[in-house]
Amino acid sequence: MQNALPVTTSILLDLLRDESRPEGWQDFTARYWPVLCGFALKLGLSEADAADAAQQTLADFLREFREGRYVRERGRLSSYILGIARNRVLRLRTEARRRSRRIVDQAADVDDTPDEQTLSIVWESERRRVILEQALEELRTSDRLDSRTLSAFELVALRGVTAEEAAAQSGLSVDAVYLARHRCTKRLREIAERLTAAWDEDA
Repeated sequence: MQNALPVTTSILLDLLRDESRPEGWQDFTARYWPVLCGFALKLGLSEADAADAAQQTLADFLREFREGRYVRERGRLSSYILGIARNRVLRLRTEARRRSRRIVDQAADVDDTPDEQTLSIVWESERRRVILEQALEELRTSDRLDSRTLSAFELVALRGVTAEEAAAQSGLSVDAVYLARHRCTKRLREIAERLTAAWDEDA
């Protein structure tokens, strides 16, 4: 099974520009939704508010993009989306605090707004997490690896099980478990590199 997000940023924006191609919006949402939700959660929003922030950010970008306000030559797409997300997340965070009565009045506000470097670090962390999750999903659905090989890899590499325990659970020899870890790690790295290239702002 092929990953559903192989398109480069250039292709994605071309599709998004064409209002007759709904797959552009679908691909764009699939790429950025989990990153935006994770970003919002890391900045303290609830799951519901994080979903709202992600949806509002995507809708804002689509409108501004089709109005011609985003010009790729003037800056990175991720930076532009991050700017929108930042405003949406911080606004919702302030509203949530006031709803919960943690802030009594404006004078009681504590400015704990993350600086730009922190925001960029959180964004990049979430991007890497999403790429890894997508790579793992593609690895798991690949027809190039049998189920016992995948099971041994997940036990050793993801769950921290010893090679001996993984061998007993998967029905492989210990040597075969080490080989499975090597093969799957190599394949996972190849998939992650391909997915990362699809995010490349200069592709």
